Amino acid sequence: MLTHIYDFLEKSVENFSEKIAFVEPFAKEGRKEITYKEFDLYSKKVASEILRTLDNDTLPLQKAILIILPKGIDCLISFFGVALSGNFYTLLDEKSPKERIEKVIEVLKPKLLITSKELKLDLNLPTLYTENFKNFNIDENLITKAKEKHIDTNLLYVLFTSGSTGIPKGVSIAHKSVVDYTFWFCDEFDINKNDILANQVQFYFDVSVSDIMATVFKGATLHIIPNHLFAFPAKVLQYLEQEKVSTIFWVPSVLIYFANEKGLKKYPLNFLKKILFAGEIMPNKQLNLWRKHLPQSLFANLYGPTEITIIACFHIINRPFKDDELLPIGKACKNTELLVFDENMNYISPKEIGKKGELYIRGTSLSLGYYNDKEKTKKAFIQNPLHDNYLDLVYKTGDIVAYNEFEELLCYGRADNQIKYMGHRIELGEIESIINSHDKVRNSACIFKEEIICFYESKEEIDFRMFLKDKLPLYMIPKHFKRIDSFKLNQNGKIDRNYYKEL
Repeated sequence: MLTHIYDFLEKSVENFSEKIAFVEPFAKEGRKEITYKEFDLYSKKVASEILRTLDNDTLPLQKAILIILPKGIDCLISFFGVALSGNFYTLLDEKSPKERIEKVIEVLKPKLLITSKELKLDLNLPTLYTENFKNFNIDENLITKAKEKHIDTNLLYVLFTSGSTGIPKGVSIAHKSVVDYTFWFCDEFDINKNDILANQVQFYFDVSVSDIMATVFKGATLHIIPNHLFAFPAKVLQYLEQEKVSTIFWVPSVLIYFANEKGLKKYPLNFLKKILFAGEIMPNKQLNLWRKHLPQSLFANLYGPTEITIIACFHIINRPFKDDELLPIGKACKNTELLVFDENMNYISPKEIGKKGELYIRGTSLSLGYYNDKEKTKKAFIQNPLHDNYLDLVYKTGDIVAYNEFEELLCYGRADNQIKYMGHRIELGEIESIINSHDKVRNSACIFKEEIICFYESKEEIDFRMFLKDKLPLYMIPKHFKRIDSFKLNQNGKIDRNYYKEL
């Protein structure tokens, strides 16, 4: 029985010791690669040094370890080193403002920092530097003792998301949840030793856990593409072709951008067999461009909040969709249950087609709550509304969904993105999906400030009145349309909606 994510690595070291596990193609010193054997060695060095550094604390309690590093192999070594030491990690962007770092430290109270000397951080914490990794000595005795104490409900990581009050929320995820998810993900999408994956998202965004854990579990190879390179679609597509990448799991904004830039036409991408995406609503217009270019490849729309360990449901795209249709988020992953309730907490069954409600999720993948924040945890993780016979927590997602005729879920966006206007309840995501179907619109975002305002990305001004007249009721048509050259994205590659709300 696998109970620890390091079990994945040990299995692959046994079977693929000399195989390249991770590639950092554009590191400062040039292309950087590491084999499974080397990765295991360095992870053990880091684990040993952590255990030596923290050995003065005898309480049988996991310690929080803060990692502030750029995306790369050293960051991954730190993840696995922390996990092997029996502790848990939090990763922050190396470009994080000092104020955010201080707020996270206040909540997390870390015992140790792992960083690089180049970043010149002074956080008044015991610190391990990546530059010293190679000089650390392995202590097998300390590692064995740490592994013997391990249970699968131990935390693996705490991922901080933005809190509405300005205080970041730390989503606590256990080993059991990541192990369970990784088994499902690799089985469903047939990830195997022959796969070559290309990572797009930052490592502090939970979608990256799919890339990392699936790679290590199956003995595949993961290419870590720096985020600045995604501003140049041709370079990235050329790299995918050159390295024979078979699988990508990216955010829709990037796939949309690549489709809009017409870079797909230049590169056949014959080796790319699996294109997965999550994090936002994917417009069918751009998806159809990808599907036309790669008709034999598998495309899948995945959905899941951080609080449910990456993904809760998915839809394999196996039928045609019109440009103005909403793409389903599908059905539950294995060992996960989806529950939909209306505003009065009445259960909505899959047979009730088109009836909207809020999505709740239960399963092994459920987070253990928000770190050091009981109040927010109680609000988001509630007793299953269907019974009160035993403790049975569900996560309240805040997303508005409805079933279609195939008993698949459609997601209309956030409940806090649902507005009441002129006596009607309106999901802004529904408006966006129609606007995105316009052949001259690259992407759009609707916000509500007393009136509905639509920002749209296009090379020219568009008069939407005739286009929307037969597609939306009058009360759903935005009052103002503002053309922009390109959307400002947040750190996860999604449209930065808060930025546009303040304009």
